[in-house]
Amino acid sequence: MNEADETLKNVFLTKGKWKLILSYYACYNALYSILMKCGIKSEIHECTIELMSLFDFEENQVKFLRNLKDDRIANQYYLKNIELQSEKKISEFVLECKTKLVDLNSAKIFEIRSELSALIK
Repeated sequence: MNEADETLKNVFLTKGKWKLILSYYACYNALYSILMKCGIKSEIHECTIELMSLFDFEENQVKFLRNLKDDRIANQYYLKNIELQSEKKISEFVLECKTKLVDLNSAKIFEIRSELSALIK
């Protein structure tokens, strides 16, 4: 979560295409911190986003992160100039991840790991 917070700070200081790229990574790192607390390693971004369902994210939040990922790829690899629509939404997503992280207890982690284990089999 520290990485997400540091990246989020830079979102507010950056302009141009890097604002959107940093925004995605702030959100992604916040989400990934939840997985790490559960002992889940995911190296593929799309898989990490797919796992949001295990943590009761709303469908609009999943769609938001997927769209942000797509925009980040377009800016970073295809040199598009897609501008970030809302810094507020980035902050809200990171805050939502922090809330979910704090609410994780050992019983919830066990439940999530069991659910994931059942999906894998």
